Amino acid sequence: MGDPLVRIEGVDLELRGRLVLERVDLDLDVGETLALLGPNGAGKSSLMRLVAGRLGPSRGSVRVAGAAPFREGRARRGIGWVPQEIALYPRLTVSENLGIFGQLAGVPRRERRGAVDAALAMADIADVAHHPVGILSGGYRRRVNIAASLMNRPRLVLLDEPTSGVDLAARAAIHAVLDRLKAAGTAILIATHDFAEAERLASRVAFLAQGRIVRAGQLADLLAQLRAGAPERELSLTVPADGPGEAVLRRAGFTPAESDGLVWRTVERSGLDGAALLGALRAQGVPVAEVRVRAPRLEALYLDALRPRGVAVRDAAAPRLAGAGG
Repeated sequence: MGDPLVRIEGVDLELRGRLVLERVDLDLDVGETLALLGPNGAGKSSLMRLVAGRLGPSRGSVRVAGAAPFREGRARRGIGWVPQEIALYPRLTVSENLGIFGQLAGVPRRERRGAVDAALAMADIADVAHHPVGILSGGYRRRVNIAASLMNRPRLVLLDEPTSGVDLAARAAIHAVLDRLKAAGTAILIATHDFAEAERLASRVAFLAQGRIVRAGQLADLLAQLRAGAPERELSLTVPADGPGEAVLRRAGFTPAESDGLVWRTVERSGLDGAALLGALRAQGVPVAEVRVRAPRLEALYLDALRPRGVAVRDAAAPRLAGAGG
């Protein structure tokens, strides 16, 4: 096996006198998708900026295809960077935006039209190519934002909260874009608060807490280790949108799994009587409409990784909410 496309070794990052990242080691192979997860302020966005070449490490090294992106333009030209903020010109059309980003990326004029067409196709936005960006929905703008990062046909794409603030249909469309990138052999590094998104897209995960990677590996392997070492199940409750009981659910250890508060989850450890717990919730006026029990998944793995660090995991563990950062 050859060298990884991305290699991060012994990296520290200090910003304004504060140690933001400490002793970070991480690899990403060609064609692989890796999800970064962690609470707000854990250092996810800072790590993404290091890989993108927007920041340089205080110590250690960051290499993309063997080159340091902060110092070498050839490394940056092979990277597509999609920040959480929409960075587009609202009065210009989609195609005009892509043309400008192609020019900024150094795409030769004679190749720019073809690069625009390829990016439109990859992001499935050719139907709005001649529409001003400012009139598009949030989901379309996010897909244009991704398309803008593809003008140089990068081998590596970095996405910071790519589905923040969009509806389910737009989320599915963005995931389809990322599926096409993966099928084309593009390596993807994605920072997200959304556990379902990470499970859907990534084969590997890395958990950040207080500036350090506390656990990383193949998602399937990490889940198998968790299930073997701690026999527990996830309880998922569905409650009516207008029903009472939020305070009761939180006291019982449940956290909202969706931003609308309809689905709540907890981990049922050995020794806890799930049926008794549900009976107690109903007795306290929580109108449980549906109950699902399943083996622990990514959220349980996240909690297990962060608890030893003393992180306030109850709030940190809630999947993506609008405006979440990191």
